[in-house]
Amino acid sequence: MLSAALDKKAGEVSVYDVRELAGYTDYIVVCNGRSDRHVQAIAEGVALALSQRGEKPVGIEGAERGTWVLLDFVDVVVHVFYEGVRDFYDLDGLWSDAPRIHHAPGYEGDEAPYARAAGFGL
Repeated sequence: MLSAALDKKAGEVSVYDVRELAGYTDYIVVCNGRSDRHVQAIAEGVALALSQRGEKPVGIEGAERGTWVLLDFVDVVVHVFYEGVRDFYDLDGLWSDAPRIHHAPGYEGDEAPYARAAGFGL
């Protein structure tokens, strides 16, 4: 998943372990794109990469507008933002109490410190 986002040049990719803080998912991925088309391309790339691994999203919201796309894979929820929209909603601040298990740009490969995350390429 992270490789797919980064292959599409996603910016500021962060993964939060929210298992102790949220009841609806285990991990939240937040990243951004530089334009509405870039946001859509990142979201499409993530969805395609996971579908090739047999993971289909239970929901996709915002893909038409391209300012904030949410992909819900149950165990992992991916938020792809247009840069300014990410700053406005500040999900990074909202989840600041959650352990951050990944942050790019210094991405070195598909690291998986948690077993469940490994299935999603986190």
